[in-house]
Amino acid sequence: FSAEQEAQALRKAMKGFGTDEDAIIEILTKLNISQRQQVLITYKSSIGRDLIDDLKSELSGNFERVIIGMMTPTTMYDVHELRRAMKGAGTDEGCLIEILASRTNEEIRRINENYKLQYGCTLEEDIVSDTSSMFRRVLVSLTTGNRDEGTYVDDALAQQDAQCLYEAGEKKWGTDEVQFMAILCTRNRCHLLKVFDAYRGIANKDITDSIKSEMSGDLEDALLAVVKCVRNKPAYFAERLYKSMKGLGTDDNTLIRVMVSRSEIDMLDIRREFLTMYGKSLYSFIKGDCSGDYRKVLLRLCGG
Repeated sequence: FSAEQEAQALRKAMKGFGTDEDAIIEILTKLNISQRQQVLITYKSSIGRDLIDDLKSELSGNFERVIIGMMTPTTMYDVHELRRAMKGAGTDEGCLIEILASRTNEEIRRINENYKLQYGCTLEEDIVSDTSSMFRRVLVSLTTGNRDEGTYVDDALAQQDAQCLYEAGEKKWGTDEVQFMAILCTRNRCHLLKVFDAYRGIANKDITDSIKSEMSGDLEDALLAVVKCVRNKPAYFAERLYKSMKGLGTDDNTLIRVMVSRSEIDMLDIRREFLTMYGKSLYSFIKGDCSGDYRKVLLRLCGG
């Protein structure tokens, strides 16, 4: 890998009349995120221009969004997406839930730091001013990045948590959402898997079915996302991708975000889960749903 060579090749693809989109896709998809960052710096030092600015002026639409996303450091990409989800008309609740429910404590910590540096206010402040009621509280809880990340399971406590959840929901009239939040947003993964098993024994139904019958709207979506991420994160993302493409029209925001943000983390696992869950490959789904350079770059991110 030579950052100098790739930088020159990118310049060549954009210089003069017309743009060689295929070359841009070819160059950028074969590099990993840290190599792309090196190319960014080298481009500026050896060509004296800003690569992001050049790409923005040459590309457009969803294709541009994927390429710029790929050029953005992982944490900053999450930061930009969270901000986009709250600024402007309406709120993209799905985006807030997806990022905050699926990132590790360390990732959340970095997101918080960079958000504050970038926008001069904290992520929590923006969430508080943009969302309301119990949904707001779940997001704020997730924003603290304070989940126990150990692997210790206390069987008695797991049984007790399961009983608590049962009594907070199925067993009573109305729902004590705070109980759900306290347990689902703070306990470690191994412990929660044990809680979910115990819950099934007590309530005779899966925790997800209880959440669906006890909650609604954004709060339901948020808690379901937390449970799904605890159980199987790649399967959660596979479902996000499937829903972004199935039916009429495409939810490009979600499709782009998941493809870009997971491409170097767990894309192989996501592809495997997608095939298992929907009987079709993610690759063929994208192929049927998108077109042009946008499709080409997503297929390269998907891989094979």
